Amino acid sequence: MTAFVRSSSRAAPAARRPAPLAALALAALLAGCAALPTGAPPPHALRTVPPAAAAADWPERNAWDRWDDPVLAGLIATAQARQPSLQQVRARLAQAAAAVDATRAAEGLQGSLAVDLTRQRFTENGLVPPPLAGSVAWNNGATLNLGWEWDLFGRQRAALAAALGQQRAAEAEAQAAAVLLSANVAAAYVALARAVEGRALTESALAQRRQVLALVRQRIAAGLDTTVELRQAEGVIAQTEVERAAADEQIQRSRHALAELTGQAPDALAGLAPTLQPVQAQSLPAGLPADLLGRRADLVAQRWRVEAALREVDVARAQFYPNVNLVAFAGLSSLGLDSLLKAGSLSAGLGPALRLPVFDGGRLRANLAGRRAEVDAAVEAYNATLLRALREVADEVASLQGIERQQEAQARALAAAESAFALATQRYEAGLGNFLIVLTAESNVLAQRRALVELKARHLGAEAALSRALGGGWRDDGSAARLAPTA
Repeated sequence: MTAFVRSSSRAAPAARRPAPLAALALAALLAGCAALPTGAPPPHALRTVPPAAAAADWPERNAWDRWDDPVLAGLIATAQARQPSLQQVRARLAQAAAAVDATRAAEGLQGSLAVDLTRQRFTENGLVPPPLAGSVAWNNGATLNLGWEWDLFGRQRAALAAALGQQRAAEAEAQAAAVLLSANVAAAYVALARAVEGRALTESALAQRRQVLALVRQRIAAGLDTTVELRQAEGVIAQTEVERAAADEQIQRSRHALAELTGQAPDALAGLAPTLQPVQAQSLPAGLPADLLGRRADLVAQRWRVEAALREVDVARAQFYPNVNLVAFAGLSSLGLDSLLKAGSLSAGLGPALRLPVFDGGRLRANLAGRRAEVDAAVEAYNATLLRALREVADEVASLQGIERQQEAQARALAAAESAFALATQRYEAGLGNFLIVLTAESNVLAQRRALVELKARHLGAEAALSRALGGGWRDDGSAARLAPTA
């Protein structure tokens, strides 16, 4: 707050000087009673988690940690260190920490040093008397200003609490971003492994179809088949080579996507060819534990946003009350450089400075209403995040349970298809079946193998998604859970 001190040669009569405490009490009465609004609508309410299941065997570690893949672990570490989007989140965390330091600094003693040396001509028609009037001389001043604000109504404390809430929200958001990045790297790694295994299936099918082509040629040589069967076998091989080229394209694109996530050039992972990890069965309950989502950093961040908004309401409410500063200054002032350091050039002052909001055209009321609306918005953002979190967990649990049932049925379907293909090949070789039956059986085997690989990849992807939905194993200290949306 800026204080203006005006000197006067005439002292005010003692009877006209109001007592300082009486003036302060009058100021508080005017500011607090006359301007502070009452009867504000109740704030929105925070949603709560549904009732808990009796017991739950939820994963305590990330799925990608349980896979025990050092290559994936290295990629995640590289992404954490080099991904620009994560560095942006961390930069915002540094900004929030700096805002806390700036807010905390306002609580302490404030001081500034002003030095002014001006060579000027004094007007002959002003207040400056001769012989200075009309002359050119140095007008000099050096002043040390000190000020301290008395946080009588808690405005500074509320501002610091709001800044701390924003900082803690930024910390939680940085953790949420790190977990999301790790989950995305794991998902991209699984996608690459799926493409690599799909390409291996295509290569195996190509070798198998070349064996069938050799069998067709033997039958033609024996007069048992015609050129029609030969062209059919050659066409199937050509189609398989097209599928192999498409698989190579998909592998390259998957590598490029993984390189981008890890903050590397597109060709940085040119030789990477992972395989799908063994599927680990998940023991998952149907219910949702009450404290399940306490590990989700994005939900914790939203709770801290609510806390910060509540403290901003306190700041806005404190604006209705007086702002009292203690101001002191000491310095030197003179005309001419030769007199600046003399004892007679000393000037000093000490006293309170008061800011009293009496008439503001409704600005403070509007500011308080806006801050209360921000609390409601923060509460609803928390509620939306909670609903999304519950849905994500429920979705991934349902996916894992459904995929495991599909894998069991798919394994039986593959075994039946392989048996049918073996029988069809034997009958064709013995002259008891036609080539179309062999092609149909072979295509069915390839389709069942691809489906099994897809289900395996989906299972691993659902494991990673469930870990992310559970917060990546990160747990909050519980301090944010005590927040209440009161304004």
